[in-house]
Amino acid sequence: MSTSYQVTDGVAVITLANPPVNGLGQSTRAGIVDGIHKAQSDAAVTAVVIIGSGKVFCGGADIKEFGSPKASAAPDLHVTISAVEQSSKPVVAAIHGVAMGGGLELALGCHYRVVSPGTQIALPEVNIGIVPGAGGTQRLPRVLGVEAALQMITTGASVPSDKLFKAPGQKLFNQLVDGDLLAAAVAFAKGVAAVRPLPSVRDLSVSALADAEAFAKARAELAKTRRNLIAPQRCVDCVEAATKLDLDAGIAFELEVFNGLVTSDQARALRHAFFGERAASKIPDVPDSTTTRKVEKVAVIGAGTMGGGIAMCFLNAGVPVILLEMKQEAIDRGLGIIRKNYESQVSKGKLAQDKYEQRMALLTTTLSYDDIAQADMVIEAVFEDLGVKSQVFTKLDAVMKPGAILASNTSTLDVDKIAEVTQRPGDVVGLHFFSPANVMRLLEVVRSKHTAKDVMATVMQVAKKIKKVAVVSGVCDGFIGNRMFEQYVRQGFFLVEEGATVQQVDKAAEAFGWAMGPFRVGDLAGNDIGFAIRKRRYLEKPDVIYSKVGDAICELGRFGQKVGKGWYDYEVGKREPVPSAEVQAAIDKVRLDKGITARAISDEEIVQRLTLAMVNEGALILAEGIASKASDIDMVYLTGYGFPVYRGGPMLYADMLGLPKVVELMKQFQANPNDDQAFWTPAPLLAKLAAEGKTFC
Repeated sequence: MSTSYQVTDGVAVITLANPPVNGLGQSTRAGIVDGIHKAQSDAAVTAVVIIGSGKVFCGGADIKEFGSPKASAAPDLHVTISAVEQSSKPVVAAIHGVAMGGGLELALGCHYRVVSPGTQIALPEVNIGIVPGAGGTQRLPRVLGVEAALQMITTGASVPSDKLFKAPGQKLFNQLVDGDLLAAAVAFAKGVAAVRPLPSVRDLSVSALADAEAFAKARAELAKTRRNLIAPQRCVDCVEAATKLDLDAGIAFELEVFNGLVTSDQARALRHAFFGERAASKIPDVPDSTTTRKVEKVAVIGAGTMGGGIAMCFLNAGVPVILLEMKQEAIDRGLGIIRKNYESQVSKGKLAQDKYEQRMALLTTTLSYDDIAQADMVIEAVFEDLGVKSQVFTKLDAVMKPGAILASNTSTLDVDKIAEVTQRPGDVVGLHFFSPANVMRLLEVVRSKHTAKDVMATVMQVAKKIKKVAVVSGVCDGFIGNRMFEQYVRQGFFLVEEGATVQQVDKAAEAFGWAMGPFRVGDLAGNDIGFAIRKRRYLEKPDVIYSKVGDAICELGRFGQKVGKGWYDYEVGKREPVPSAEVQAAIDKVRLDKGITARAISDEEIVQRLTLAMVNEGALILAEGIASKASDIDMVYLTGYGFPVYRGGPMLYADMLGLPKVVELMKQFQANPNDDQAFWTPAPLLAKLAAEGKTFC
């Protein structure tokens, strides 16, 4: 059993011992029930304490058992909590580190709760598409009130125990323990051993004051902040039930909702994202035991938008940064942007003034490569041109100390070639940050054929420190994300050429769940970037077909929001897109030149072509070994491109659509004379999986 049992001074101590977070697997649940039964039958025991071993009380379900029969094997969590709640001797939860999900539900089933300061308290189930399933939505409102419980349950956010302890009227914690938690819990248990009747959360009522208003407000807010997600709204339903039903009826309602959600597509997608994020850090041929290099000081070359954002990532993590530029005015401009970003956070109450000052104190600047020589890692963020980057790496090779990691923030270029201009290609790696770098979670780690394993292990560790989701990509044009996104955008162009409007394509994509459609994204990023890439493609890959509508827009100087006009018009000082007659006229001319008669295109076809174009390219990326697993591709899109999280990423979306259906649709698109017919030939891996009834994920 993943628990231990011992009696200390008349108090039975049940210790959860299932590392790393004392997950409530079958063995742990059985150990708790067994411990309660032992205490009940021992006349020398007057009370019980449940505590977690190591650094946490309990992180909830044991993720190692997700999807296996053990997850629901007897005793289930309901039976376990009932055994605790019905104990004839008081049970005290001694909570430290973390009490989340089922761990918090277990604690709520105890008669008393003592807690260490700084313990993170949460019911995060909503983030994997379900509601708490063991009474959390019914018991938490009884101890915290409706509004506080709604906030925690619908967001899944963790709250420090000391903040909750100070909340007016809270009945969650009986004592805040600043010291030896076990000793304090045993002393507390002895002090309440004779108290009868035993207090129980089930006997508490939920205040109905202003509940209707609270629920209406919560639903309206969630409709905006968690658009298209089902579980948050069902969480509200469950908490509302707590105000109308007794505990047992409320738990029955909660369980019905839980069972309805747990097998849904959204829950599957969100679980996929949960596990995919953890799996992304695992590199098949780089063991966890690989020795890593020390990274205590970082240099960043280039103080532009990307360089400044990258510098902030490290400053936020407490890592000293030296910022290199060629001219003082560039340094001054970059520092100004960094200060402005931080000052904005301070003014909004998101960053304390002293924290801002601490971060800026970690930043130094220089105009000389000699001054960065002792940095442990250097990241160049200069103009996206192989010649320019090669010159930078030649200089870095000459000045950087042995063992320093040399990283390029390239979004498309050949990292093998960049590495080969140095005498130390094993030290070179691509670190593709996404803009704004200090905000976006994704970091594509581009592994060249030369990159040393300890460099890979180190940069994955560094990514975690700066709170990035690192996904490993092999070397190819555009890596994982941009290579697939190019196909998405290319289909957008074909769609408007064939008869859809720019607005229709964007709205269809946004209804599917993207934050912005492809044309709005182009205007935000700058249409000239894609224009430059296409011109390179025309020379390098003349057999690849492009619609000319994108070029026609750029030839009119419509590069996007930065010039006030792109696929849309923009009023001065505003970002709202306004349909453009000039753009439509340019599209009409391209159609006329190609002899295309505009046809009606459904939103369904728009979504299918945009999405399946990425899926087909993703299948090629997998077959080539650019990505080691389909979930890595999905993590790129969920954390860096705004693909709707509740659809799980393009590869899982294809799985849920059904790969035979995907192949069937692609063959239909292949018959379209105005599209790139060769592209719509299903990738060999996709065709093979579909024929064998298998999936990507």
